[in-house]
Amino acid sequence: MSVVVTGSIATDHLMTFPGKFTDQFVEGKMENVSLSFLVDDLVQHRGGAGANMAYGLAQLGLRPVLVGAVGSDFDDYDAWLTRHGVDTGSVRWSELKHTARFTCTTDAANNQIASFYSGAMSEASLIELAPVEKRVGAVDLVIVGPNDPTAMVQHTSECRERGYRFLADPSQQLAWADGEMIRDLVDGADLLFTNEYEHALLLQKTGWDDAEVLSRVGTWVTTQAAKGVRVEQAGAEPIEVIAVPETKPVEPTGGGDALRAGFVAARQWGLGIERATQVGSAVATAAVEVIGTQEYTLSREPFLARFAEAFGADAADEVAPYLPA
Repeated sequence: MSVVVTGSIATDHLMTFPGKFTDQFVEGKMENVSLSFLVDDLVQHRGGAGANMAYGLAQLGLRPVLVGAVGSDFDDYDAWLTRHGVDTGSVRWSELKHTARFTCTTDAANNQIASFYSGAMSEASLIELAPVEKRVGAVDLVIVGPNDPTAMVQHTSECRERGYRFLADPSQQLAWADGEMIRDLVDGADLLFTNEYEHALLLQKTGWDDAEVLSRVGTWVTTQAAKGVRVEQAGAEPIEVIAVPETKPVEPTGGGDALRAGFVAARQWGLGIERATQVGSAVATAAVEVIGTQEYTLSREPFLARFAEAFGADAADEVAPYLPA
């Protein structure tokens, strides 16, 4: 059964600022900000939340189906994803617009300032999921990732109508979406993913408390950067999982997408919630130790060694049978 990944497909333009953004802020003048940062470098990589998650799932041996909208400049990117095990047969190619672009600057404290051009992503709402199922067969899970807002609402509604299990990942769209839209994106999700800030923002905008959210979703996973991951389910004690320690310089873009991919892959393997969260944590660390959201690889033996160091030999033994060679 297929995992269908809906979400943005974009190219990332990533820059590094050697200082701290906050050192440039002038107290009392924040209503008239005019700032320019001299960056050290510029790299361009393949990205977009949907494509990032699909890449991570493929790295773990799944054959995810990517659903999104791109421009005529997508040829090389399409070849890359296909070569790495992603099914791109349900991607819509726009005749008018370029593939979306994400521009992000990261400072020395790992704070980020970013801009996003939606481009062809605005046509994602023209994609329906029923033809995807007709093409690939039974759908086990639909990931509704950050995307054109209309598309997100439409995909979520179609999941409910057709009985597809879905993962709600509203992510960056929480910042501007109103409470009604957020409630619609979350209600009925089998899985809900947020980071710590988004967790609080979701509660504020929906007017729900934690218990209400947990009554409407199966599992709520909240990433907490260096503090790890918290997993909550109604009527159960929260599960806390550590962040796997980094051994190299960190570029945080795409870490959340990698964590989601690791979690979903492990659940598809049949592993429990805690073990799946640990797999997600390990994949996320591998992803943030390289520049670019799809530049990491998960070599079997090094991955298992690091996993055992973080979570124990028994945990690694449980994961080992499912990792591709």
